[in-house]
Amino acid sequence: MLSARSLFQEILDNDESFRLFCSIAASGESQGGWENARIAALVPRSERDLAPKITRHGADEDKHGRIFHALLRKRGLTPVAVPADTDYTMILERHGIGLAHDRLRADRPLTVPDIVTYLSHSRVTEQRAAEQMELLRRYFADHPDVGRAVCMISGDEDNHLAYCHEELLRLAAAGHGRAIQHTLRACALAEIRVYRDVSLAVMAHMGRILGWSRARSALLALGIHAVYGYERAAGWRRMVCLRMPARRNALGGPAAEFA
Repeated sequence: MLSARSLFQEILDNDESFRLFCSIAASGESQGGWENARIAALVPRSERDLAPKITRHGADEDKHGRIFHALLRKRGLTPVAVPADTDYTMILERHGIGLAHDRLRADRPLTVPDIVTYLSHSRVTEQRAAEQMELLRRYFADHPDVGRAVCMISGDEDNHLAYCHEELLRLAAAGHGRAIQHTLRACALAEIRVYRDVSLAVMAHMGRILGWSRARSALLALGIHAVYGYERAAGWRRMVCLRMPARRNALGGPAAEFA
């Protein structure tokens, strides 16, 4: 039976597919850690209270990268080069979503509109991350090898999403509501296209590793396109709504470590 659980289990059970999965995940998380560290260093004076939270966000992302590397080491595996067509973070940047890396490398303070762009981009991508990790937590929370890592990362992603909601609502109340909604919509519509394309690429690479039949690969591709169709029609709206989270000041304390 073809299901999300059986698909992830198959990837988890094979060393080469697991190696690729963890390498892709670690690369994206490490990139997010660098981006947040640079944003924290460049926060405008009027938003300095955000800097510790952005730093915490980046520290969490760095920690997630280390966790995926640790999972590889536990199985005696080393990372592989991430195929360019699976690099979600860099593809989003090429589509103009979020703050460009050239901007982050420059030693010029960011502006409040830059912070709106950063938080809007994060709100959309953290929605995706939180949903993906919740799916993995549902199926593998008790797994002896990956269960603890999945639960920790899932909790962190929930915190990141809560933080984005709270800070965007604060900025909306300060008069940036229209810019936030415009930026959120543009980010969401671009993200669902990138997610579709990256998902197709990842499944193609996994299919070659695992020897999937042409029929199975076609069925998985059809499912990915169906998800995109739903998201293009209506599902993207879940990525742009803002509500005050139950978990307030989610990034206000120290990051939890993973031993």
